[in-house]
Amino acid sequence: MSVVWFLISLAYILHLHGACVVFVLSIASVNYFLAKILAKSKSYLYVLWIFNISILLLNRIYEGYSFSLFGNHWAFLDNYRGSFRWQICFNLVVLRMISFGCDYYWSIKETQFDQKKHVVCCSICSSGKACYHFLQERRLHSCQYSFITYLAYLLYAPLYISGPIVSFNAFASQLDVPQRSHSVGNVAFYGLRWVLCFVLMETMTHFFYYNAFATSGVWRQLSPLEIFIIGYGVINFMWLKFLVIWRYFRFWSLVAGIETIENMPKCINNCYSLETFWKCWHASFNKWIVRYMYIPLGGSHKKLFNTWIIFTFVALWHDLEWRLISWAWLTCIFFIPEIVIKSSVSSFTFRSATGKLLLREMSAVAGAITITCLMVANLVGYVIGPSGTSWLISRLVKKDGFPVLGFIFLSFYVAVKLMFHIRDIKQNTKQI
Repeated sequence: MSVVWFLISLAYILHLHGACVVFVLSIASVNYFLAKILAKSKSYLYVLWIFNISILLLNRIYEGYSFSLFGNHWAFLDNYRGSFRWQICFNLVVLRMISFGCDYYWSIKETQFDQKKHVVCCSICSSGKACYHFLQERRLHSCQYSFITYLAYLLYAPLYISGPIVSFNAFASQLDVPQRSHSVGNVAFYGLRWVLCFVLMETMTHFFYYNAFATSGVWRQLSPLEIFIIGYGVINFMWLKFLVIWRYFRFWSLVAGIETIENMPKCINNCYSLETFWKCWHASFNKWIVRYMYIPLGGSHKKLFNTWIIFTFVALWHDLEWRLISWAWLTCIFFIPEIVIKSSVSSFTFRSATGKLLLREMSAVAGAITITCLMVANLVGYVIGPSGTSWLISRLVKKDGFPVLGFIFLSFYVAVKLMFHIRDIKQNTKQI
């Protein structure tokens, strides 16, 4: 199946990128042979990361490279660059190249994954199926790290353009033994739900003009409350847009027999902490970051330090823009108090009813503050930009701005209390 999917995917990206497929295959080949030659070296992971981040930045700086850079006799190929810029899709290919390199490097080392213990504890694996975590963590045979399987993984057509992101181990495990976690009926119902989400997005596009206000600059003529409403609308539209994109390609992958992590498993309006928000937005990317960045960097022992490195990488991975760097660093600033407060609260045990009530109220206030900070970060990143931050602050500190802030904060507080109620109902249902 690796040969079959490589040929199908190659035809697919030839249509997308035309002659630029040469760049994709050349960079991918260098990454593969670096892994095969240096994987036994202790410094290999440093080489892997430096190579891939350098490629990521150079692709954007040179805008996918012109064939004329390699000589005027190749300049004619610039007329056959396809219909889709290859350097945009290659951001995801970079993640896959890092995944392959790390998985291959770890396959040579001693594994700490206890398969027997996992099968006993996991409800999916104990039923005779294989969960995604099991597919990702178990050791593969060395022959599965072949060049053709590697290329099939990088170019896999259903997930090539936008993901969801799947690790190399999980992909290679399902090539010859398709997923059995989802029945044909479940996959069909999943496709029907996608159609309904698509109809909803089309309705929002035609009747709600949040993005037009944001991109045209008309927001400067509006009140602070109206700007926050636009920011709230933009982030909801972004959530729905990415949900439609990711679930379409995941549906295609499920039909083809490859299971991936579900992006956006939780509604954006049911997240009251930054940690929950990021786990439930680009969930497959979050899992990738945890496996290939967070844990290797020291995990929870260096959480405050890791946060800055990870969010800076996420911003650079998306694009080379100062507004995204600003968004990333603002998110880090807002993230740090949440991390400190959570670690402090976890060390206390509230047994009395008064103590539990006080903790719940403080958590609701903290959740409202978190949502407010998240709104500000996204306003800076996607609506007003860094240059509009001082203007927004000057509007909010005026006499008519404080009631707006109070109303917004109260609304978020009530919403967090409702989220707590939904969480409690779900937990009680699971216990029953």
